[in-house]
Amino acid sequence: MSEIPPAQEQRKKWLLILAGLFAVSGIVYTLYWYLHSRHYEYSDDAYVTGDIVQLTPQVAGTAVAIAVNETDFVRAGEVLVTLDSSNARVALQEAEAQLAQTVREVHTLYTANADLTAKLTQHRAELDQARVDLDNANKDFLRRQPLVATGAVSQEDLQHAQTVLSVAESHVMALTAAVQAALQQLSGNQALTDGLSVRNHPRVLAAAARVKLAYLDLHRSEIVAPLDGYVGRRAVQLGQRVAIGMPMMTIIPLRQIWVEANYKEAQLRRIRIGQPVALNADIYGTRVDYHGHVAGIGSGTGAAFALLPAQNATGNWIKVVQRVPVRIALDAGEVAAHPLRVGMSMEATVDLSDTNGAVLSDVSTPRNASHTQVYSGAEHAADSLVDKIIRSNS
Repeated sequence: MSEIPPAQEQRKKWLLILAGLFAVSGIVYTLYWYLHSRHYEYSDDAYVTGDIVQLTPQVAGTAVAIAVNETDFVRAGEVLVTLDSSNARVALQEAEAQLAQTVREVHTLYTANADLTAKLTQHRAELDQARVDLDNANKDFLRRQPLVATGAVSQEDLQHAQTVLSVAESHVMALTAAVQAALQQLSGNQALTDGLSVRNHPRVLAAAARVKLAYLDLHRSEIVAPLDGYVGRRAVQLGQRVAIGMPMMTIIPLRQIWVEANYKEAQLRRIRIGQPVALNADIYGTRVDYHGHVAGIGSGTGAAFALLPAQNATGNWIKVVQRVPVRIALDAGEVAAHPLRVGMSMEATVDLSDTNGAVLSDVSTPRNASHTQVYSGAEHAADSLVDKIIRSNS
């Protein structure tokens, strides 16, 4: 029996060792995948996202002052751009004068009501006295008329009594017409003022609305920041004529950002809302870890919302694996300690250990509704101005 050459025996030995290493590696990898990796979904297609607030004017005008530049931090309510307000001031002065005149005119209606009421009362009293005088004149005439034939009363005296009767009748008719005219005028005035005060009169309300609109236009010539944030891009320049709705600059609240991780369709099978997520940013590398949780899963793939969606019904269709955006909320303290910027690259790993969460949110109202109070004070100030003008002219 021939002996195996030493070189062949050595080779066989190393092949067995190599095969054993591959087998052990496979077992170790299988155990690692079963015990660890299968409970996580990783994606490097993740980016920092945040609200990009576009600042636009509510009135047209010429920029006469700009208080900020790009990268500056601004507070909510801080004046960023000032527009020329000359026209707005003139319009406000005109509206104030019109309101004052309207209040005085409407106030005259209420004063006229009192005067007409007193005048109507006087005319009615005079009419009652005139009717008494007419009745006396009529009785006097009827009493004298049969006495003319006996000679007890002269013809001249009878004519005088008849004249007094005619004058009394004319006076009653005149006072009756005066009462009717005063009554009609009073009814017309009361129709304009009945159940209303000077402040609530339609003419005053219309003039007050014009004052408020002019005041708001003047107030809006100062464009303020709606929230705290950083100026991202400034497009307005001094002396530039801006129109309503023209983009002037963007404000980005970097303390209210999140991550949008785009996972493949097959990776979404076990991702649920509320699952913890470990993240790393390219800017800091692995030395800084971020922690967050799945806040929501997109309602469609990126291709579905593209400006030019794919035409899958065409003959040259090619299957492309789609990705769905997953919104990941970040820990605010970690973001404050290590700031991020919108658009930065991230790596996200979702922990799939707990799959009891929902795939789609069942909350019908927003949990953290966005709102700002910087625009609410102007209307109250306009109301105060209107009240002051009405009081001073009533």
